[in-house]
Amino acid sequence: QVQLVESGGDVVHPGGSLTLSCVDARGIDSLPAMGWYHQAPGKEREFIAGITSAGTPNYADPVLGRFIISRDNGKAVFLHMRDVRPEDTGIYYCNKVLGKWPWGLGTQVTVSS
Repeated sequence: QVQLVESGGDVVHPGGSLTLSCVDARGIDSLPAMGWYHQAPGKEREFIAGITSAGTPNYADPVLGRFIISRDNGKAVFLHMRDVRPEDTGIYYCNKVLGKWPWGLGTQVTVSS
């Protein structure tokens, strides 16, 4: 069973940058098409960025032009966040785009001055 582990969350000032990482703790051979999901305080989890197994990205409008999703040899997926805003605060999760594995614990990002 896949065990997703997200990391890299932190407290960051508005306009700052941060990179989040996602791996399978049990070492899957190759992650499929993956996505990053954002759950703001008091709101439901939402898709924000995805990347195919071939590396083609797509983004939700709120992060387009500010966040970049990438992957590394199929073992890890990253979310490079720049020009962060207070509304980016929340827990960030990764998971498959098609179907879902059990959700990990996520990683907390707090954007605050």
